[in-house]
Amino acid sequence: MALLFLRDISLSFGAAPLLSKIHFQVEPNERVCIVGRNGEGKSTLLKIIEGIQPMDEGTRIVQDGVHIAKLQQEVPHDVQGTVFDVVAQGLGDIGEVLKAYHHAAQALGQEFTDEAMDRLQKLQQTIESQNGWEMNQRVDTILSKLGLPTDDEFSSLSGGMKRRVLLAQALVQEPDVLLLDEPTNHLDIPSIQWLEGFLKNLRCALIFITHDRAFLQALATRIVEVDRGHLSSWECDYATFLERKQAHLEAEAKANAEFDKKLAQEEVWIRQGIKARRTRNEGRVRALEKLRLEHQARRSQQGTANLQVNLGENSGKKVIEIKDLSFAWPDKTIVKDFSCVIMRGDKVGLIGPNGCGKSTLLKLLLGKQQPNQGSVELGTNLQIAYFDQHRAKLDENLSVAENVMDSSDHVEINGVRKHIIGYLSDFLFAPDRARQPVKSLSGGERNRLLLAQVFAKPSNLLILDEPTNDLDVETLELLEDLLMNYAGTVLIVSHDRAFLNNVVTSSIVFDAPGLVNEYVGGYDDWIRQRPNLDQSKSKSGGKAQTPAETKPSQPSAETSKPPKKLSYKDQREYDALPAKIETLESELEALGEQMADADFYQQDDAKVQAVLAELNKKEAELEQAFADWERLESLLN
Repeated sequence: MALLFLRDISLSFGAAPLLSKIHFQVEPNERVCIVGRNGEGKSTLLKIIEGIQPMDEGTRIVQDGVHIAKLQQEVPHDVQGTVFDVVAQGLGDIGEVLKAYHHAAQALGQEFTDEAMDRLQKLQQTIESQNGWEMNQRVDTILSKLGLPTDDEFSSLSGGMKRRVLLAQALVQEPDVLLLDEPTNHLDIPSIQWLEGFLKNLRCALIFITHDRAFLQALATRIVEVDRGHLSSWECDYATFLERKQAHLEAEAKANAEFDKKLAQEEVWIRQGIKARRTRNEGRVRALEKLRLEHQARRSQQGTANLQVNLGENSGKKVIEIKDLSFAWPDKTIVKDFSCVIMRGDKVGLIGPNGCGKSTLLKLLLGKQQPNQGSVELGTNLQIAYFDQHRAKLDENLSVAENVMDSSDHVEINGVRKHIIGYLSDFLFAPDRARQPVKSLSGGERNRLLLAQVFAKPSNLLILDEPTNDLDVETLELLEDLLMNYAGTVLIVSHDRAFLNNVVTSSIVFDAPGLVNEYVGGYDDWIRQRPNLDQSKSKSGGKAQTPAETKPSQPSAETSKPPKKLSYKDQREYDALPAKIETLESELEALGEQMADADFYQQDDAKVQAVLAELNKKEAELEQAFADWERLESLLN
């Protein structure tokens, strides 16, 4: 029996209805993925299912006793307390009592007083009267199952762990239906795989939105598409859905062509004059009026993006040559004895968990950071275009068009001169949208604008840092085609497994701390080729044994340092820099997550500008920290 029904739901925010007379239902233990282009109403539909979005018309029916919980799309920035506190909040009032009891018990363990004992007993009585011990056991079970540190402060956790805590907060409610809106955003591959496996074994119905096609393919048992105000349900996996959807669109196009042909014939007939107005033809006239209304009501499918990269002159055949590269902070090895050559036309993916050092390696490869050992040699005639996942290159106070054009209202793409409005239309910006300020754009539109900005510059080396965030699947596939046919060289940092599989020709992977290897192919190819690190650990007493560590005469970056030459002040600054850089990178990641929130740019302009100013400040501080590190390193050599 269905847990929830939506009947004849309609909702409009403008001239065209966002949702028009839709029907939806979900059965126990189903895993339903909602797909559709950006702006079609996927998140709005999720809010209607949750019960927080008013409807223009229609009925929402939830079976008695059915509980719906939601994993928030973005991590809130005002969450306080320990992991236990945050998870217990999912239980409402009794959760607050359990939080108080948990802290009171800890305080009593540290210092016994009669007052503390009395408070603990009163809380215990309240818990017993409300059957709270069962709830407390539920919290403990969820914390254990998800491997969460009970007493750690929520604010001290990584982005992936914070999402895991919020998932625990939803699960502790024991929902019958769990809603997830882009649950893989800002998660690294290990976290996505953990979430994927966990959700597969969950005993409740799932309704989720995602742009991660590997996640979608592995998890969904049914796909519901939102397209031009209507819903269609597909009882299949994602790969089968794509085949059936293509056949459906071809049939729709054929039916529309036949309809248009008939309408054109009837329009010719009505213009014949008096014969069309004879009484015996009134039925045909009424039928024509109906055809006209149907044609007027038809909503054509939105055009597809026409992405193009402005290809610069050919670079040298050798783009980057890396020889015996090593770099380490005093307390953390990033890369050790890594060598490879990146040639013109290579598409290289950088793969590794959050915090492993991908950004640092990228700086080393581009010559913005000097290694402890080894060398990085850049090729000749490089024209570099950089896609920044934080979107810091977008000016909020300028229009969409002004963010792309320079002194002229035209751009030249591969020798063809195009007006800026026409160029932006290739990235699905209508003329009126192209003239609006950037602050009015959604997350997906911002990503498309940044792609338009980056691709307008002549380049032969593209650096793409998480380019897939907030893009709908169709635009993702177009971006894949573009990059595969790009004659230049591409370096991609991404956690999207399908994107990596479809685009990259080789992968640079952080297999373990300091152990960086190159593999032919994408993500799945790496999985087949990667070393057995567990076996290496057992042979080396628990630590993964790297190839570099098997060389008896090869000193480490730490042991090969010359005697200390720094002043006391410089030494203190040198020792503090790694922690400072790590903190700044974490703060930048948190600001990026905040800016990726769909509602971020809808708030007061002063608040938006304050966050952007903070982002620019932190990026400048990070650049200065790297410069200070390089300066102090030079004093030691």
